[in-house]
Amino acid sequence: MTERGRFLVLEGIDGCGKTTQIQHLRQWLPSSGLMPAGAELVVTREPGGTELGRALRELLLHPPGAAAPCSTAELLLYAADRAQHVQEHIRPALEAGHWVLSDRFSGSTAAYQGYGRGLPLALIEQLSLIACRGLQPDLTLLLDVPLAESLRRRGHRLADRIEASGEAFLARVCAGFVALAAQPGWQRLDGTQPAEQVSAALQAAITQCCRAERPGADA
Repeated sequence: MTERGRFLVLEGIDGCGKTTQIQHLRQWLPSSGLMPAGAELVVTREPGGTELGRALRELLLHPPGAAAPCSTAELLLYAADRAQHVQEHIRPALEAGHWVLSDRFSGSTAAYQGYGRGLPLALIEQLSLIACRGLQPDLTLLLDVPLAESLRRRGHRLADRIEASGEAFLARVCAGFVALAAQPGWQRLDGTQPAEQVSAALQAAITQCCRAERPGADA
């Protein structure tokens, strides 16, 4: 029987360095010795990891005219994106023994729509259970940077609808990520360090996780 692959997620506010570190992990993981022979690394993202997800991403981040979704509709669109992502892309890859590295997953929904928008965390968790059908990451890695540093790094880049929700909103999101990172299955890393040091910390955290005994019940 093929061993189930590992599911790794990078989380953090925009400007935390996820894009840089995902590119690093894309190169490092296949040669790390952690992945079994024959396993491939599948790199994906949310929203937008499937064809349907790409259409939903455009609606969420760049809606036409005055068509911006309300907070509840926003939450449901993210849940729809995740349900399709898990069903079509993530679960089949894991069941085939491949490893999946995702830029964002359920933690972002809790941080942005829960702590940021103020929607009930219990509702978000329930929707996540429906969308994921019990699937959870083996390890979620938070690249933690202060909001001021995030804004500095973004510079004059044009903000999408979520990024343009205001500094008070983004401050709640940052605090939400820190609260979530205290949960089992998360690792909080200092994203303000030089990129090479962040990469080394990611490698150490993933190596420790992957060499630990796998929990008895797979998702």
